[in-house]
Amino acid sequence: MGLRSNFVALLLLFLLLVSNSKAQSSGAVFDVTSFGAKPDADITGALVSAWKEGCASITPSKVLIPKGSYGLSQSNLKGPCKSSIELQIEGTLQAPSDPKGDGLLILEYVDRLTVSGMGVLDGQGKEGWEKNDCHLKKICTKLPMNLKLNFITNSIVKDITSLDSKNYHINLLGCKNLTFDHVTITAPGDSPNTDGIHVSSSEEINILNTNIATGDDCISVGDTNKQIVISDVTCGPGHGISIGSLGKYSKEKEVVGVTVKKCKLTSTTNGVRIKTWPDSVGTFPASDMHFEDIEMVNVSNPVIIDQEYCPWNQCNRKVPSKIKISKVSFKNIRGTSATPVAVKIVCSKSNPCEEVEVADIDLTYSGSEGPIKSQCANVKPVISGKQNPPICGEPAPLDGPSTD
Repeated sequence: MGLRSNFVALLLLFLLLVSNSKAQSSGAVFDVTSFGAKPDADITGALVSAWKEGCASITPSKVLIPKGSYGLSQSNLKGPCKSSIELQIEGTLQAPSDPKGDGLLILEYVDRLTVSGMGVLDGQGKEGWEKNDCHLKKICTKLPMNLKLNFITNSIVKDITSLDSKNYHINLLGCKNLTFDHVTITAPGDSPNTDGIHVSSSEEINILNTNIATGDDCISVGDTNKQIVISDVTCGPGHGISIGSLGKYSKEKEVVGVTVKKCKLTSTTNGVRIKTWPDSVGTFPASDMHFEDIEMVNVSNPVIIDQEYCPWNQCNRKVPSKIKISKVSFKNIRGTSATPVAVKIVCSKSNPCEEVEVADIDLTYSGSEGPIKSQCANVKPVISGKQNPPICGEPAPLDGPSTD
């Protein structure tokens, strides 16, 4: 009887494990309302509790924020998790109006993460924008961002909306193999320092099929990045799609492999741009950067390399940038310029740009400030195809004003 009892007990245990395994393989769902979250109330504690349980699951899990409006203070959701995990946001997460903290939603050290849903991260930015003086001072108060992704790998962010962030909408640090798909980013054109997506110290980042309207760069690719692809992005209002600014800080490293293609920019202050600081602290290369099949609609500076980037006179323009720019191409860029200088390539006097290719540029200007033109300094580009305006038709004025 002892052997038989043991056999029956083992069989029951096996059946129980199989049953649990089947249940778990379908994906356990951790709904924040099961952890005490209620509409129109702060759900920070409930979200953290749901995340901890989902993150501890040995099988794929989902943390669900259902439809409704919820308050959220700074929320740090950390890994590593024991399996893949999805954060599905269907409701609106509303930041406090008080501009404090690092971010509304911070995700760190997670592998195989999915952030999904038709929900909204509402930063309630207006009160923060009124306190933003970073465009006037080197030392200033840092305002919270809507979404910070730190050291996220093999992951995707899709379908969500970022609204009125007090600072950058989405910030990446130390991420690898991360894709954004069908993300919407919205803020007024006069909201300061509200970059749509800022990428730093990351690799293999894809930003696809995304709509961005904001008050600063739609996308900014900062230092220490490799293999960034930006495709099918609409931008406007905003300051365009930028690589940089580069060279302001000593610990910055090279930028290699940035592709921007099939994008449309409307009424932006810049189009596609590379910008480095003069008198740069850092010394490193920026190379293999390509802009192709871009449509411009009433864009003030459609094509620009600016190695004298010095907004609000926070640097010494007389000392050339040490950043070496090479292997850059601008191809099939068409549309309308809001200013007569449609193409401006101003490189460093001490480190001239090399291997710059300009092909099939077709831009028009209908304003009253003279004919459309291009300006160049410290560069000898390879030119082919259509040239409207003629490329490097005149030297660029040195020490001119930088665009933000």
